[in-house]
Amino acid sequence: MEDSFLTLAAPGDAETRVRGSSFLALAAPASDEATARAVVEERERAMWDASHHCYAWRLRGGLWRAADAGEPSGSAGAPILAAIAGAGLLDCVVVVTRYFGGTKLGVGGLVRAYGEAAALALDAAPRRRAIPALRLRIRYPYEHTSAVMRSLERAEAEEVEHGYAAGGREGEIELTAPRVRESLLRDLLRDATAGALTAELLEERTLYRPDRGYKSPV
Repeated sequence: MEDSFLTLAAPGDAETRVRGSSFLALAAPASDEATARAVVEERERAMWDASHHCYAWRLRGGLWRAADAGEPSGSAGAPILAAIAGAGLLDCVVVVTRYFGGTKLGVGGLVRAYGEAAALALDAAPRRRAIPALRLRIRYPYEHTSAVMRSLERAEAEEVEHGYAAGGREGEIELTAPRVRESLLRDLLRDATAGALTAELLEERTLYRPDRGYKSPV
């Protein structure tokens, strides 16, 4: 589906060691900035004695952030972000925690270490395909039941919930449909009921599918 994107289904982690320093990376799904910040803050609390907690996130809509967290400018956040972009992922955050081993690595060494740790954590995390979707409501007289059901099937509706409206005199359905199918659903309802029915928008949602191209490193 043309507006779908690849994201993480669950966290993944990895560890690398470079000249005595340990780089512990965590990759996790994050659908918004608040979730991404919460992942970073939890990591900081859990590993309070670390030297640095560097991170980046990349969200749908072009939102991103990269932080060096005390490392030289461009040596940590940027390579972490590059690892996320290189994997073709959105709606995810990566935190790489460093325990300093006593030997300075230089900017080039840090770029390689942070980028490698981030890439390994991303490789370890299971993936899924996210499909932007809409939650819709349809209210209909019972004589239009068959037309409504056929329209839902053709529009690939999911998470369908049936109910009643107008004191039980009408049917009511709430459903989730891929965003790219919204216009089709509205056209189907209009054509099948001579313009009597339409769908009311309730909220934006996301549908998820397994990523068939993902191979677990285990």
